[in-house]
Amino acid sequence: MTVKQFQAESKRLLDLMVNSIYTHKEIFLRELISNASDAIDKIYYKALSDDSLNFNKENYYIKVVPDKPNRILKISDTGIGMTKDELEENLGVIAKSGSFAFKKENEIKDGFDIIGQFGVGFYSAFMVSDTVTVISRALGHDGAYKWESKGAEGYTIEPCEKDSVGTDIILKIKENTDDENYDEYLEEYRLKSIIKKYSDFIRYPIKMEVHETKDAESSEETREQIINSMIPIWKKNKSELTQEDYDNFYSEKHFGFDKPLKHIHISAEGTVSYKAILFIPEKMPFDFYTKEYEKGLELYSKGVLIMNKCAELLPDYFSFVKGMVDTEDLSLNISREILQQDKQLKLIAKNIKTKIKNELEDLLKNSREKYEEFFKSFGRQLKYGIYSDFGANKDVLQDLLLFYSSKEKKMVTLSEYVSRMPEEQKYIYYAAGDSIERIEKLPQAELVADKGYEILYFTDDVDEFAIRMLMTYKEKEFKSVSSGDLGIESEETKDSSSGDDAENQELFTEMTSILAGKVKAVRASKRLKNHPVCLSNEGDLTIEMEKVLNALPNNQKIKADKVLEINIHHSMFQALKAAGQTDKDKLNRYTQLLYNQALLIEGLPIDDPVEFSNNICLMMV
Repeated sequence: MTVKQFQAESKRLLDLMVNSIYTHKEIFLRELISNASDAIDKIYYKALSDDSLNFNKENYYIKVVPDKPNRILKISDTGIGMTKDELEENLGVIAKSGSFAFKKENEIKDGFDIIGQFGVGFYSAFMVSDTVTVISRALGHDGAYKWESKGAEGYTIEPCEKDSVGTDIILKIKENTDDENYDEYLEEYRLKSIIKKYSDFIRYPIKMEVHETKDAESSEETREQIINSMIPIWKKNKSELTQEDYDNFYSEKHFGFDKPLKHIHISAEGTVSYKAILFIPEKMPFDFYTKEYEKGLELYSKGVLIMNKCAELLPDYFSFVKGMVDTEDLSLNISREILQQDKQLKLIAKNIKTKIKNELEDLLKNSREKYEEFFKSFGRQLKYGIYSDFGANKDVLQDLLLFYSSKEKKMVTLSEYVSRMPEEQKYIYYAAGDSIERIEKLPQAELVADKGYEILYFTDDVDEFAIRMLMTYKEKEFKSVSSGDLGIESEETKDSSSGDDAENQELFTEMTSILAGKVKAVRASKRLKNHPVCLSNEGDLTIEMEKVLNALPNNQKIKADKVLEINIHHSMFQALKAAGQTDKDKLNRYTQLLYNQALLIEGLPIDDPVEFSNNICLMMV
């Protein structure tokens, strides 16, 4: 029998495909099943226009038969089959797509689901096979033909016998190597898992002989089982589905061990058409903030899984969303695994982003308790979203933020805060710290709290960085209670502060000298009422930012410009003044003590704990 040669470019493409194009060898089964589904579709489409054809869906199926002893895997379909010429044309020229040609010849519109339009999926079989044999009998023909190939050296075609219309693809599975276990493609459980993963929603039954043992005393039985579910949940009407259906789908797809907080079912028609089911999880995955976590949605094309994690469909700040998208409007490359960066994908991603935002806003408005539960898990990610990309996403995310309120004693939105601001209040005030309990004790907040102004508590390390990118909300600037200029003065300080500064300037200059390199200045405080001392900051870098940045692995020892503020109305100030006039050693000691006290209040480390301890002891003598 004459061995026919593949075209030169086809040889090169076959070699490239076997060695490079497909990421995972298991993909071959998805490709062959998709082709089998196409073959059945073609009979269906012909029946639409040919009255002599009666399409009864129950007669059409795909069957997978492993023969482990002989290392044979057979994939059969009851589809349209191929003539000798079609075998020559479709399988003899790599990248010649029979499905694409059929679609053009029959003027089938893009809305119809013919999957295999790229003409190379069949050849993925050579990744796992030494020999590929195709036996096919075409609809309307009595005879059948066998196409066979061992790879790039060529193929043969000869007449053969086949009782029914359809195609059998017979793979002689390769022997195991040190690097590859080809036995797995003959194992029943492995084949079932591949079918469920990639082809669960193929519209025709995928059958397989399954071995079952009912109990310990029973002998093993074999029965034919339909492996795929066929009808995807996302193609059903929303009115048919219950919350339990969505929860079960979430669980079956292993999106998480929790129950989803909310689901979003999308059926979009228009410039780009797609269906999607998205889930907002209740709890954060254990690996969410690790490098192992992969964001992305499952991407299907006409019910066939194309990508397990399509990262392009989700912005990073919504990376916690789980789910899937199914569309026919994608430009796929020859392997179906890699997407072209086309405008359809970008449009879908844009629509999904808007949908997620709208659903979160709805949750915030109508199910506040649930939203706060969600925000505990993923609020930090929304704040990172504002901080990243130089604040480009702030308009999308700012109304989704929550912060603890000093006044309300609960989480509030920025909109709620601004709606309660007194007319004379210039700024949105905030205080940053490790916890609500520590922030409530901050001396720096005394003046703001005394004015009756609400303070937002920032307890996440990203909070201040995000707010710096946000800059304003509804034309109101943000102001830290530790800022050098709060924009308010108490009645007491209006008349006396300038005089006090001048009177005590010599003392403060001397204290500044003692703390050289540690603080930018020492000055009388306009904000303290009961506490003796605190640190404030000048410039864009706050003390909390310094702590966050210096906790990073590449500690650059960044320092905020600190000012030591002294409460000149506190009883300790008289002792400080007296020391400045009569005992320079005592002034030095008192200055260091006050500075270290201020560091402790901020949660910053003391430079010399031994000296601090000794200074306290000296005061007790």
